[in-house]
Amino acid sequence: MMKGLGDIMKQAQEMQQKAQKIQDEIATAEVNGEAGAGLVKVVMTGQYDVKSVDIDPATMDEDKGVIEDLIASAVNDAVRRVENNRKERMAEMTAGVPLPPGFKFPFT
Repeated sequence: MMKGLGDIMKQAQEMQQKAQKIQDEIATAEVNGEAGAGLVKVVMTGQYDVKSVDIDPATMDEDKGVIEDLIASAVNDAVRRVENNRKERMAEMTAGVPLPPGFKFPFT
């Protein structure tokens, strides 16, 4: 019986290490968000840090409000892409593990 418990503990530890590795990869991953057919582009990390904003010079002729809307849309696009990346990566980790509906993994 103890061998079975030891195997379960070992599997749990391996899964925890895999989860940590995936979380680290998610945090350092970069995604690109854009708006206005690429007139405004944003690069964001998995920790939601904006690393860069690129605004096409042609956009500078637009009204300030239009530029602000494009920037907000590009940032929101990047946030959605970070979330999708996070969901996809976590699904990879939990593939084959029977979890109850609505169960959040990892426990953070």
